[in-house]
Amino acid sequence: MKKVSLEICVFSIDAALKADKAGADRIELCSNPLEGGTTPHHGLIKAACEKTNLDVFPIIRPRGGDFTYSQDEFEMMKEDIKFCKKAGCQGIATGILRSDNTVDTDRMKEIVQLAAPMDVTFIRAFDLTPDPEKALQDIIDSGCKRILTSGQAKKAEEALPLLNKLNTLARGRISIMPGSGVRTSNIKKIINSTGVTEIHSSARIFTANSSSKVDELGFGQPVTCDEQQISEMRTIIDTL
Repeated sequence: MKKVSLEICVFSIDAALKADKAGADRIELCSNPLEGGTTPHHGLIKAACEKTNLDVFPIIRPRGGDFTYSQDEFEMMKEDIKFCKKAGCQGIATGILRSDNTVDTDRMKEIVQLAAPMDVTFIRAFDLTPDPEKALQDIIDSGCKRILTSGQAKKAEEALPLLNKLNTLARGRISIMPGSGVRTSNIKKIINSTGVTEIHSSARIFTANSSSKVDELGFGQPVTCDEQQISEMRTIIDTL
């Protein structure tokens, strides 16, 4: 079986360093976990590229909410992509939909061309599309290298038949990367049931030193990743 790559979603330089140490292959670098991840600030992107040995894929998502963007937002996304290229990132993760939640192929093709030679991952905007098989072909036509998807379910484990079907239909033209709710308890089942060669997890935990007063005042709680969980997932993958 081909080696399976492990991508970890991280929201801080602390988490990026832990993911690197624990055996991840790649990080999806984000800010704002409560919004599902938005574009990280440039300082974090630069630090992740300089301080880890991982492939760094910042998410390019200017805000939370839907994935249909104004022209101003689209221009912001393009500027962030240019920075990622200069910073030495190996790729980016993004997704743009039309108002009917179909893939905005025109804008995605422009993004892929601008990002080159970086890879482009199409993010879980895919899980909102009304016809996943058509969306798969549209994303392939746009030039993306992989699709991060939960199989249009809340958790990837709940959508194994669709994930398997998407991977079969892809025929090696694009990588299907299951994500959402992936843990040591189910990672082997998801991989074996779908035949994928990439998988995504956040292994997210709250940091132990966060005071309740910080949260009470509305400043949120810092999150990191569970180093042991990542290490165990790495071991499971390597024994497949």
